[in-house]
Amino acid sequence: MKNKSLTALVSAFSRAYHAELNQLKIFDDSLARQLLTDEEYEGIAGNMSQGIAFFQPGFVGTQEQALRRVVDHQLSPSPLGRAAFAEQALEVATVHGARQYLIFAAGYDTFAYRQPEWASKLQIFEIDHPATADDKRRRVAALNLDQPSNLHYISADFSEPDWQSRMLDSHAFDLSVISFCSLLGISYYLPKDVFKSFLSAIAKLLPSGSSIVFDYPDEHTFTPQAGERTQKQVMMTARAGEPMQASYSYAELEHMLEDVNLLIYQHLTPAQITGQLFQAYNDSQPGQPITAFDNVNYCLAVKR
Repeated sequence: MKNKSLTALVSAFSRAYHAELNQLKIFDDSLARQLLTDEEYEGIAGNMSQGIAFFQPGFVGTQEQALRRVVDHQLSPSPLGRAAFAEQALEVATVHGARQYLIFAAGYDTFAYRQPEWASKLQIFEIDHPATADDKRRRVAALNLDQPSNLHYISADFSEPDWQSRMLDSHAFDLSVISFCSLLGISYYLPKDVFKSFLSAIAKLLPSGSSIVFDYPDEHTFTPQAGERTQKQVMMTARAGEPMQASYSYAELEHMLEDVNLLIYQHLTPAQITGQLFQAYNDSQPGQPITAFDNVNYCLAVKR
């Protein structure tokens, strides 16, 4: 955590690649490419295309075809699907009164800079480790983008016991306001007790009716029953120095959420994610469909 997150950079690359390459998109992150330098973009692209033998042994094709296969099959399903799910849920929550959007471990999220008209009702908080937050701000500054008036940065190390004080110190943060929280890409990298404590701390900060969206690996993730993509993802994150540490059954997750005063409002399995979020794109690209990542579910929970 002392350096910028490699997985966050790769996620930004996958969103950028998808947005640049396709007319009809699963999720359109129109700014992701601008946050990456040409050297970073081309470096990640080269590494991934050269790794085709690891991802899909026996593949035959050009380097560009190899890159697309790796991105569509391995890299982009989770960043695209969970972002689409989260922002759809955020819009609904805003209609029902949410007025704060808390993006935990924001990484290179670009929502605040491409926010639609309905988001003007929101105060948006990007909350991340100082190293990644500082790097994100440096990249945004280099683009000469105007900072939206409703955007607030909060640097916080979630491994420190008093990280909540960083939020409370923000003059814009209001404990009484119904909020929508994004915890995308977090549950994988925390031990179960730490993730539960993290959820509990967030829930205690917010009023009833607030919601939390997150993705999580299912109970087969670290077993031989895991899909081939999942097994390779576990190896990749370990090699990147950000190993995955936990997985959950639905029953286990439901019980954990109830313990911290949260109830599951919406839950999608990989088959449901593909059917609900990827179908329009797949209909437009019948020869190159994208399927939701194996063993990864999405959850929207609401505070009682």
